[in-house]
Amino acid sequence: AVVSTQSTGADTRGHFSHGLNRLEVYCTDYELGATSRTNSPTIEKQTVSTALVNGNNALGATVGKFCMELAIEKCKSTGVGVVTAKGSNHYGIAGFYGLMAEKQGLIGISMTNTSPVVVPTRAKQCTIGTNAISVIAPAENEDYFAMDMATSTVALGKLEVARRKGEPIPPGWGCDSEGNESLDPGAVLDGGGLLPLGGTEQSGGYKGYALASSVEVLCGILSGGNWGPHIRSWQNPDRSKQANLGQFFMALDPEVFGFGFTGRMQQFMDEHRALDPVEGTDGVLVAGDPERAAEKACEERGGILYHPAFVRDMEELAEKLSVPAMKPL
Repeated sequence: AVVSTQSTGADTRGHFSHGLNRLEVYCTDYELGATSRTNSPTIEKQTVSTALVNGNNALGATVGKFCMELAIEKCKSTGVGVVTAKGSNHYGIAGFYGLMAEKQGLIGISMTNTSPVVVPTRAKQCTIGTNAISVIAPAENEDYFAMDMATSTVALGKLEVARRKGEPIPPGWGCDSEGNESLDPGAVLDGGGLLPLGGTEQSGGYKGYALASSVEVLCGILSGGNWGPHIRSWQNPDRSKQANLGQFFMALDPEVFGFGFTGRMQQFMDEHRALDPVEGTDGVLVAGDPERAAEKACEERGGILYHPAFVRDMEELAEKLSVPAMKPL
C-alpha cells in the first residue's frame, strides 16, 4: 500500500520520474530476489533521539515510512529525531517522507544515496548517485515550503522519460562516455552519465558534486550501508545483487526553537511570491509551488495525465504480470 501511495503521489505532484515509472524496476527486483518480499526493517541501535535502522533489503518505501515514523516519534519526545538506514532500496521521492513530518507540524528532512549515475567534476566515470535531498517545513493555513531535489542537474528518470518521448535533453543535464556534454539522452544513459547540479565545471557543477558527496556522508557512510561506486550499477546491474542503500531522516519540532515559526515561514514565502516577476513568466515561486499546482490540476481533471508511450509500457507490464492494466478515465 505504501508503494502505491508513494508512487501515485509522486505522479500527482508532477514527479513522473519517481512514480509509476519505477514500478517495473521494483517488480524486476522482486522477481530476481534483489529485494526481499518478506523482510521488514528493524532497529539495530537507538537513543532517545536517534536510531540506526536496518532495512533488511525490504522495499525502499517500506523502509522510508518506518524510519520517518520513528524520527517523528522521537521528535515529539525530545524536539528532534534523527534516523539513518542501511540495507534499503529506491524509496521514491524524498519529499514523501518530509511531508509525513510536515503534516504533524514538524520540519521534515530526508536524503538518500543511489546507484552511481553521476560523473564527478573532471571525471569520466559515474561514481556518485543523484542523491536526493528534501526539506519540508510547515507554514500557515496548510501552506508549506517543500524543497525536494536531486543533487544532479536532473534525476535519471527525466532522461528515461525524454528517451521514451524521443526528445533531446537541455544543456547541463548529462555527458557521454568521454565526459563530454551531450543533448542525446541515449548517449547519457548508455555509457555516459548525469552531470552534478550546476552542470559543467564552468557553470558551478563542482558545487553539486560536493553537495552529492555530503549526502553520501549522512546516508551511506554514516549508516554503514553502501556508498558511491560500491552501490550496484543502475545501467548494467547485477540485478540479483542487493542495493544496500543508505538513507537519512530527520524530524525537527520548530516549537523548541524560535517563536512564531509558521508565521515567519509564511511571511518568507509570501514576500518572495510577491516579488516583481521577469516579463513573460507566471510569477516568482517558492519550493513546493509547482507540485501544488500539479496536484490541483490532477484534482480538476479528475486524474493523472500520462504520456501514451508510458501507458503502453504499463500495459505491457500488466500483461507480463498477468494483472489488469490501468483503465483510462
